[in-house]
Amino acid sequence: MRNHAILPSSHLKQARLQLVEYGISPSPGINDRIAQSWQRSLSAGLSPVGRVECEDNLSSSNLQHARHFNHELISHSEPVIEYLFEQVRHSHSMVILADAQGVLMHTLGDLDFLDKADRVALKCGATWAESQRGTNAIGTAVAEANEIEIHGAEHYLEHHEFLTCAAAPILSAQGKLMGILDISGDHRSRHPHTLGLVSTAAQIIENSMVLSASQHQIIVQLHPRAEGLGSVAQGVLVFSEDGWLTGANRKGLALMKLQYSDIAATCWSDLFDKEFQHILSFQQRTVMRPDVLRTRDGSVLFAQVHSHSLARQALSVQTKSAPATLTSATANEDSLWLAASERARKVIDKAIPLLVTGESGVGKELFAQATHRASLRRNKPFVAVNCAAIPEHLIEAELFGYVAGAFTGASKQGAQGRLREAHGGTLFLDEIGDMPLSLQTRLLRVLQERQVTPLGSSTPVNVDFNLICATHQNLKNSIVAGRFREDLYYRINGLTVCLPALRMRTDFAFLCGRLLQEFAPDSDLHIEPDLLAAMKTYHWPGNLRQLSHVLRAAVALREDDQHCISWEHLADDLAAELRSQTGTETITTSAGGDTVEPRERSLHARSMQAIRQALTNANGNVSAAARELGISRQTLYRKLQEN
Repeated sequence: MRNHAILPSSHLKQARLQLVEYGISPSPGINDRIAQSWQRSLSAGLSPVGRVECEDNLSSSNLQHARHFNHELISHSEPVIEYLFEQVRHSHSMVILADAQGVLMHTLGDLDFLDKADRVALKCGATWAESQRGTNAIGTAVAEANEIEIHGAEHYLEHHEFLTCAAAPILSAQGKLMGILDISGDHRSRHPHTLGLVSTAAQIIENSMVLSASQHQIIVQLHPRAEGLGSVAQGVLVFSEDGWLTGANRKGLALMKLQYSDIAATCWSDLFDKEFQHILSFQQRTVMRPDVLRTRDGSVLFAQVHSHSLARQALSVQTKSAPATLTSATANEDSLWLAASERARKVIDKAIPLLVTGESGVGKELFAQATHRASLRRNKPFVAVNCAAIPEHLIEAELFGYVAGAFTGASKQGAQGRLREAHGGTLFLDEIGDMPLSLQTRLLRVLQERQVTPLGSSTPVNVDFNLICATHQNLKNSIVAGRFREDLYYRINGLTVCLPALRMRTDFAFLCGRLLQEFAPDSDLHIEPDLLAAMKTYHWPGNLRQLSHVLRAAVALREDDQHCISWEHLADDLAAELRSQTGTETITTSAGGDTVEPRERSLHARSMQAIRQALTNANGNVSAAARELGISRQTLYRKLQEN
């Protein structure tokens, strides 16, 4: 509710008196929401005259417990409260944060107003629910989960008439009330913009909490203008990995003409004309570059996607770092990983190109991102290009850019190209072994001359970036086979670091613990000892990506009161493989008493054993392993994912 007309105090008092003494509903001139709140206050048995002694104020110990329970709300709110107070300082007022029950959690105010505030218990631990203190901005905002301003005699209790208050709710990504942000002050210093100010601040807190709570899912930021992305006015939608809407902020719902009740019942295809996988693929190829989406009703929105899914978070567990360091070295972490991290950190700022190798799923891109964050260019762009994901006929334009009219279908504005976008920062070329030979020649020239010539232009443009490339292939074998240029290999290979496969790491238990903490931060989960022992000896063809999926599913399958991940929480096929390798597989008995291995389980186990052996023979090269098995690379990937 935006600011409403404030009636004279005498008129308000008369209307309230008629309601309390004679049961006469407030006249039409009284704001409807104020009148309804007065009715609720009267029904709660409150009298507007005299002092009200509230018995629900929290003790010091209970307040401490409540603050701990609302830690997330408080931590996201405190910086905003401090900023907000700077805007209203010296206006005889205070900024207040209350929880979802109307209990005051945090206050910050002018010294000359605090004495007055203390007289009416505007202090931490006090309960300002409507049922306790009548109509007031905090309590009424709690009751209605909506913003509101209560001024002077609009308060139900006469004791509060010296106040003017404006409050706005803070909602979760699913629409649950998390808290209330309020500015209260002397009624003589009322300002018409206060409600708008507190509502904007509450939206900042809400957006921060929505993004933080959704960091393991796919976040889509939306705005009708590209410049609006990242602002307080942006919409935020949260999707699961299979494209279902799981959360949103209020602006996001408004842009899509949805309600909170539509969450969990709406999928991506209900909202947009582009396929879900298209925008995920676009996001992986283009860091911090907005896409254009058309809604089902024809509206055009700019979108920025952040695919912080659980799988990607799992890959990044070992590469999260403060800006100055690449990893947090602890005695528990794998020595091979730490050695790779340290070597990368030492060369990244010395114009030495880095080549990251390792099997699929070991976290090469996340390693590159962490290396960038540890460099002196950490505040400049990190531009990732998956050379295997871009169609061959588009990769040249994608990398080198083009001028207007360079080819049929080209944008009228031209395109800068990924190499120029990385200027000043870091360029990450993933799956470099899949780059076409013709483009390898052009890339070599760029790296030698540090200049890019866009398609359709004869004017070169200077570029400067750190270079990190990655591949799961054996590039020396590709050179022998004529698929990769030898001179380009030595240009990109200033230093090679090989990330260890999961089966080679010595920190398996530590890594599982970190992942469980990521997936269920407040549950103190652990893995049953015999299951952990079986998992340690498993081959893990999908590496960290596969492990993250297994543990995520296990966390989802457990009951809320279970703190131990056990065999019952695993997929049937994985449990069978783990039991088989430890000699504890459940067997069946024939009518004659002979033991019979289930046929489907036996076939699956032998199939996976053949796949693991082929991958080992091919040094992790999926294409070579597929050729050895006589199947397509897509079929092999599908079998690995099914496992």
